[in-house]
Amino acid sequence: MIRRRGLTKGTAGARARTWPIALAVLFVALLVWYLVYTAEIVRSRQADAETFTRIYAQVQRGLTSQETGAELTALTNLQRELVALGVPFVVTSEPGRQYNTSANLPFEVADPPTADEVERILRYADELDARNPPVGDPTSQLVHYGITPEATRLQWMPFLWASGLLLTVLLAVTVFRYQRRAAAEQAWTAMARELAHQLGTPISSLQGWVEVLGLSPTERPGDMRQLEIAAAIGEDLVRLERVSRRFELIGRDPELRRVSLRDVIAELRTYMEARLPRLGPGVALHVQVPDDLPDILGHEVLLAWALENVVKNALDAMAGTGGSITLSARPAEERWVVLQIRDTGPGVPFEIRDRLFDPGVTTKSGGWGVGLTLTRRIVEGVHRGKLELVDRGERGVTFQARLPRAPETHGHSDRGGDPPRRDGP
Repeated sequence: MIRRRGLTKGTAGARARTWPIALAVLFVALLVWYLVYTAEIVRSRQADAETFTRIYAQVQRGLTSQETGAELTALTNLQRELVALGVPFVVTSEPGRQYNTSANLPFEVADPPTADEVERILRYADELDARNPPVGDPTSQLVHYGITPEATRLQWMPFLWASGLLLTVLLAVTVFRYQRRAAAEQAWTAMARELAHQLGTPISSLQGWVEVLGLSPTERPGDMRQLEIAAAIGEDLVRLERVSRRFELIGRDPELRRVSLRDVIAELRTYMEARLPRLGPGVALHVQVPDDLPDILGHEVLLAWALENVVKNALDAMAGTGGSITLSARPAEERWVVLQIRDTGPGVPFEIRDRLFDPGVTTKSGGWGVGLTLTRRIVEGVHRGKLELVDRGERGVTFQARLPRAPETHGHSDRGGDPPRRDGP
């Protein structure tokens, strides 16, 4: 049965919490990288604007200066500024493609370059021509040019960014599928353990009765008669049948029928009050249900199981301290019935509220963490209702379930339309 004090620290749960953090870190890293790179591009464009401004100032100075040789000085300064832009280029004399000069090459050469280096430069000029047509006069001089390193990086930017996003999406899908599979495996494991736990008590009891039957009538404790033993065995068999029936129904899509929630609560009260001295000494069980409570559309066996899980959970929470458990129900708007189970226990820690209904949430030694998971499955999956933890600002815990009313039997429904139809768990 589920306790509500904390959360086990299994490796599966740790991995489930680590993956989203890792994805968030990856996404933030991609975002930071994009912002830093964009800022670098902006800085580079600002530097280019300053260079173009200086070039314009040099040209204007050469055109307006009255000094001798001002034009040549302006052209020299202009050439220096253009080289500073970082654009790789090779200048050749035409025709015949004779090497003239070069700048911003992606490899080191001597000044002046050797014959082998000239051959390499001319091959590089052919590579530049394949990307951009040379400019100039084919009969005298051509300039073979490329693009700046910043522009080269900018060309790859969309592909790198798209690859990063694709990687993030693929990882997110993988993690989502892994978490779904892990959650399913954890749920089935918890259900299997819960089934073994619930079957263990009546089976152990039957084994005891078999031993008693093997004794002679005079050796049996309390001079038990055959009829008393048979009645006790019958009770254990009923418990076994109830457990197997519950787990059979939870894995199917059971048919929903008109159910008296008032009767289900009354039967649960009778069942639990007979066991309170053993399960919850010092705990009082109260029921507040109006006589005219509408019937619901549900499954009596599964609904009783869901309520029993919550009540036993409350008993575990108040073990050794005492308190009270109150079951109340009332009709609500839009053809719903609201059921609340309140206890005066220590409450639910804030850090586990979001995971309260997840499989494996338990602090009870030997607990499986499946009770509230099954309850939510029954209320929301089978009955198409809603189960939630209600914060009432007071001591204890309040679980609230909204269940659909059953349609009226005289040919029309109550105001508000028909209740939700069953179309699968």
